[in-house]
Amino acid sequence: MRNRLTLRTRTPLLAAAGAALAALALTACDNGTGTKDEGAVRHTPAASVSGAPSTDANTQQGSTGSVAHGTQTSAGGHRATGGTEGTHASGGSVGSKGSGKPSDPENRVLCNGSNTKVTAQVLSRPLNHMMLTVKNTGSKYCDLTYYPVLRFGGMQWAPGADESTKPQAVTTLAPGESGYAGVLLSAADGSGDGGQTGHKLTVYFQGMTPNSDGGATANVTLPAKGVYYDSSLKVTYWQQNASDIANW
Repeated sequence: MRNRLTLRTRTPLLAAAGAALAALALTACDNGTGTKDEGAVRHTPAASVSGAPSTDANTQQGSTGSVAHGTQTSAGGHRATGGTEGTHASGGSVGSKGSGKPSDPENRVLCNGSNTKVTAQVLSRPLNHMMLTVKNTGSKYCDLTYYPVLRFGGMQWAPGADESTKPQAVTTLAPGESGYAGVLLSAADGSGDGGQTGHKLTVYFQGMTPNSDGGATANVTLPAKGVYYDSSLKVTYWQQNASDIANW
C-alpha cells in the first residue's frame, strides 16, 4: 500500500506533492520488546511536505550535492586526477574529486537505513519524550542531514522539527559513531488531540536538500506496550551528542 506523507506542525497538513519525500512504502516491523533496529527497507521517496521549513542546504550541510530520487549509491566513486577516488554520494550521485581523507565532504555518504542501526528509547525525563540513536555501521563517514521523518504505523502525516535545535553544521558520523534526535511524543498538559498508541515506527532519512529522499528507511521496534503520541508530536534536528537534547 502506498501512502502519502505530509508535514504537520500543530494543524493537519495532508497535502503531499513533488518528487521529494513522495509516496511512502512502509514495511513495518512486528511488535516486540526492546528498541533495536529491525533493518533497512527499500522504499520510494518520501513526500515533499507543505509547510516544510525553508532551509539553506549550503549552510546546513557544509557541502552541496544533487539527489537521484529513489536511489542511493554509496560506493564506487570515479577515479580522480592524481589517482585518488571520491565517493561522496548525494542520494545517488558520486563525487569525482577526492582528497584521500575519509572525513572530507566529497568522500562521505548519506546516513540511512542501509549503513546504520537505529534504536529508540522512551525517556523517563523529560516526560513524554523519546530519543533516537543512529549508529554508523558502515565503513565510511556518513552525514545525518536535517532531521528524521517519522511514521508511526499507518499515520498519514509527519511531525515537524523544532527549528531552535538546528545545529551549526551537519552531523557527521565516523564508522562506529552515533548521532541522536529527540522526539516529543505528546503534550504534557494534555492539550494535544488525536492521541493514540503506536507499536511500529519507520524512520525516513533526508537527502542533501530539505525533504528529499535520503535512501533506505529503518524500521524501529518499540516497547511491547507501544508509545502514546498526539498532535504535539515533533522532533529535533540530528545532533552530534546526546547531551544536546537532554533538556529539550
